[in-house]
Amino acid sequence: MTEGNFVDYVKVYAQSGNGGKGSAHLHREKYITKGGPDGGDGGRGGHIIVRGNKNLWTLVNFKFKKHFRAGHGEHGSKNRSSGAEGEDVFMEVPLGTVVRDFESNEVLFEITEDGEEKILLEGGMGGLGNWHFRSATNQTPRYAQPGIPGKEIHVILELKVLADVGLVGFPNAGKSTLLSVVTSAKPKIADYEFTTLKPNLGIVEYRDFQSFVMADIPGIIEGAAEGKGLGHYFLRHIERNATLLFLIPADSKDIGKEYQILLDELRRYNQELLDKERLIAISKSDLLDEELIAEMRLELDKDFKTVPYMFISSVTQQGIQELKDRLWAMLNS
Repeated sequence: MTEGNFVDYVKVYAQSGNGGKGSAHLHREKYITKGGPDGGDGGRGGHIIVRGNKNLWTLVNFKFKKHFRAGHGEHGSKNRSSGAEGEDVFMEVPLGTVVRDFESNEVLFEITEDGEEKILLEGGMGGLGNWHFRSATNQTPRYAQPGIPGKEIHVILELKVLADVGLVGFPNAGKSTLLSVVTSAKPKIADYEFTTLKPNLGIVEYRDFQSFVMADIPGIIEGAAEGKGLGHYFLRHIERNATLLFLIPADSKDIGKEYQILLDELRRYNQELLDKERLIAISKSDLLDEELIAEMRLELDKDFKTVPYMFISSVTQQGIQELKDRLWAMLNS
């Protein structure tokens, strides 16, 4: 999937169908000049339904179709015949989609399972025919109920990527390179910051034909929690990840400080993110010799007393299999 086709935030308009009118028909046939009421009910208007689809990874379909209108219910008719229901309209969304009211910004619901259906707007009820209004004192009612109009709403569809492992790090930390090595994903890679502007997903193949999903989240910068840069668009994708893999390059001026800045951005955005399991990978370790790695371990043991860390290199494959083993163990602990 090209980067331009990854759409994770759209505004759409939805309108449910009107209910059909009830019929005020009076029964007429040969030799029966004054038959009673036999008007049927109007049909229900169509619903707008949001449905999860595991085969979708993006909201790109809503880039070209942003208006959804359900069918109207048909009117009732004679012989107590009810009108047909309006056609329901289904909006297929990827798993992890959050639906918000555009006006109030209230979260209406979330779609997290394949085939899960939520009614966004109910169609208007059909009106009752005059058959329902007959009585001993009013045997020929000449009126019926009108149908109830449908509803309309503007909503925001917001995708939060569902992945087992989320890659967290500053721009140019080597996240895209790592993803391209451990999965078959082909993210854009270049030697400058903000190469990745949209999340990339890849399936990591593990032992015995098992696998897990890894997401390359665009680089976080200091102040992202306040919306600096594209902070909120980046950080919301981390909420869905089960495990966070912090990637910090070996040539960083202060690895411990860089980790604390990343952690602080997550804390300020959503305190619950700190409850997720964390692993630190020191990338670009092919730049280091064994003696330098030993010296760095002495410092890192002080900085990372509670969080495990390891040295890896995507270029030379150093520590890649061990990284997979660690992540698999964390996901299945």
